[in-house]
Amino acid sequence: MEPQELISHAVIAQNRAAATYSNYPVGAALLTEEGEIILGCNVESKAYPTTLCAERVAIFSAIAQGYVQFKAMALVTKDGAYPCGSCRQIIHEYTGNIPLYIADGNNGFSTCTVSKLLPYPFG
Repeated sequence: MEPQELISHAVIAQNRAAATYSNYPVGAALLTEEGEIILGCNVESKAYPTTLCAERVAIFSAIAQGYVQFKAMALVTKDGAYPCGSCRQIIHEYTGNIPLYIADGNNGFSTCTVSKLLPYPFG
């Protein structure tokens, strides 16, 4: 699957985000080894520590559906931001060093891996 196709799915997820407090919607699309695409969006709460990022929603949803091997993940924000530290750790633990396509929603994207984002992970 081409990066732009996976990114287009992340845009769909971004449009579903519940970002009432930050006004910063994030979408994620996780490609499984089986070719399925699992979406995730950030879901915010007034009790901010209970908020969940799009990356973790996608990964946890995939695991709950029985998927354990992944090919790539696309993330979309309005400014091309990279995953937070908590998400970097979860990406490391559950997806391995897959390509991460980081997009800004304006057809621009960069490619990286979690090993570059988190060179000294827990574990």
